[in-house]
Amino acid sequence: MMDMLALVDKLQHRLKEELPGAKAHELLRAIPVDTTIPKFEHKAPPKPGSVLILLYPEANEIYFPLIKRPDYLGAHSGQVSLPGGKAEAGESVYETALREAEEEIGVKSTSVKVIGRLSDFFVIPSNFMVTPVLGIAEGKPTWVPDKHEVARVLHGRLDSIVNENAIKTQEILAAGRYRMLAPHFEVEGEIVWGATAMMLNELRWVLREVV
Repeated sequence: MMDMLALVDKLQHRLKEELPGAKAHELLRAIPVDTTIPKFEHKAPPKPGSVLILLYPEANEIYFPLIKRPDYLGAHSGQVSLPGGKAEAGESVYETALREAEEEIGVKSTSVKVIGRLSDFFVIPSNFMVTPVLGIAEGKPTWVPDKHEVARVLHGRLDSIVNENAIKTQEILAAGRYRMLAPHFEVEGEIVWGATAMMLNELRWVLREVV
């Protein structure tokens, strides 16, 4: 069990220093199994966006929420992700993360204390430059998932991504057609891979330095 207050203090100081960024991201990048590989060409610059990694205590453990997207015609159909989305005009990265988390899973922005941010991450399929924002809540939030954007809220235990054996690898079928060997985390029976896993691995890297 990590002590919440001690952990937050250590994280706040660590997040002000140089971050591992791509060194942590690349360790969780999925690799094509055969010659059929996805190709993405974007003529427009990446759209800015943010996601929220929200730490909260429950039953002497520290958790963070993830969301399973519903099935739809889009790049991230059915995938597990952090709550977040596209920035609106004039917003800071922190304001975007808090607004999107409130819209998607009902977490009141006034109940979240922002403690820092991780490295920006380019999500190639959807052409987003995403900033992961780290925040804390004093207690377990009341989840109010948006029925159009969220099929299920998952509850990841922080210890489960820090443990030595937290990262697993298996072949998956991405977008229903691309065979990929995907390093991933497992949360409540769901495979957390791709951009979400890569961003979480940077958090894992930082956590393993301070705990």
